Amino acid sequence: MRNLPFLRIFIFVGLVILVEYYAYTSLKTSAKQLGGNLKYAILGLYILFTILWVIIFLSFPAMRRADIARPLMNLGMVFFMAFFVLKLTLASFLLIDDARRLIFWVSSNFYTSRNTPAIVENGMSRSDFLRQAGLIVGSAMFGMFFYGMRNRHRYDLHKMRINFPNLPKSFDGLKVIQISDIHSGSFTDKAGVQRGVDLINAQQADLVLFTGDLVNNKSSEMYGFIDIFKQIRAKYGVYSIMGNHDYGDYNNWSSDGEKNENLEELKRIHKACGWQLLLDQNVRIEKDGESIGLIGVENISASFRSYGSLQKAYQGIEKEPFKILMSHDPSHWNKEVTTQFRDIDLTLSGHTHGFQFGIEIPGFKWSPAKFIYKQWAGLYQEGQQFIYVNRGFGFLGYPGRIGILPEITMLELKAA
Repeated sequence: MRNLPFLRIFIFVGLVILVEYYAYTSLKTSAKQLGGNLKYAILGLYILFTILWVIIFLSFPAMRRADIARPLMNLGMVFFMAFFVLKLTLASFLLIDDARRLIFWVSSNFYTSRNTPAIVENGMSRSDFLRQAGLIVGSAMFGMFFYGMRNRHRYDLHKMRINFPNLPKSFDGLKVIQISDIHSGSFTDKAGVQRGVDLINAQQADLVLFTGDLVNNKSSEMYGFIDIFKQIRAKYGVYSIMGNHDYGDYNNWSSDGEKNENLEELKRIHKACGWQLLLDQNVRIEKDGESIGLIGVENISASFRSYGSLQKAYQGIEKEPFKILMSHDPSHWNKEVTTQFRDIDLTLSGHTHGFQFGIEIPGFKWSPAKFIYKQWAGLYQEGQQFIYVNRGFGFLGYPGRIGILPEITMLELKAA
């Protein structure tokens, strides 16, 4: 078992070398058709980019410790990811070609009659076609990663109406704004964030609910943005919960005391923003003599560390005719809500970011997130229970969005 980390490193390095070999071979073969000077210029640029790519990869830990300027970190991250995707695409197409040729060789030598005439390819060979296709697709994806940086604050307002037979008549038409996954530690553009807050306030919501991940790792990441987020207003208040990143689990702290103080500071920041933080707690929202229940749990997950207790948060709210649950991780819904708390009508989650990458057109949506989470973006229903998964206000890791835009959700609740 002690050798397991070394085995992982060996496998990782081996895969990187394999990808590099296939990518360089594919590019070199394709460049032969371009002539001497242009061929050498392209190969030289590729080698230079590869050296830069390795330097960035090796420098990431040092850049984080040095707290290097966020815009430079973002640019380095985008280049690293985009160039790796280009290499992977080139390698994949050449690997497909090798697999095709292997199948053809096996078929020719073991299953095809010797009298069968050889197939002669006219024009561009299949191998050349696959290499050219890989280069085109890879180059397009390389450019897409840089274009996606422009979508960091291109907020998409998702409006939806949901009917509930047990919603009290006084709350018919209640407008609920949901935001999630702010990740303030990734922000570099205050004006862009301000546009998002202005869009929230323009909806004149009755209730604003934030479903976790205010920061990436440290409470101090919010210091430059408190004055912006404290502007958010709603008739019945702004409520919030914690997400998995808010607990500081992904940062190296000098002591448990430092980590705990960071968490306490983050709680104070929620209050400074004018938000009521629900830590396994519930409140009643009252109107015209009627009420609904709002429940907020600390992070509960099927795959990440869980802190919350829905049983605790539920106590005292049982008799409310209509209940909304704020739970950061959507995997909690099927883990517990739909099996043990079937009178919770609407659950609001975030966490997935919609993977910040995918395709969304009317009537169709796809993202790699669907292979990890059963509910990953938008509205889902099981029986009489609903969950809405917000695609996230901010971003993490990749400083951009491709196909899946940052989201502000407007839900109108109707008494059916």
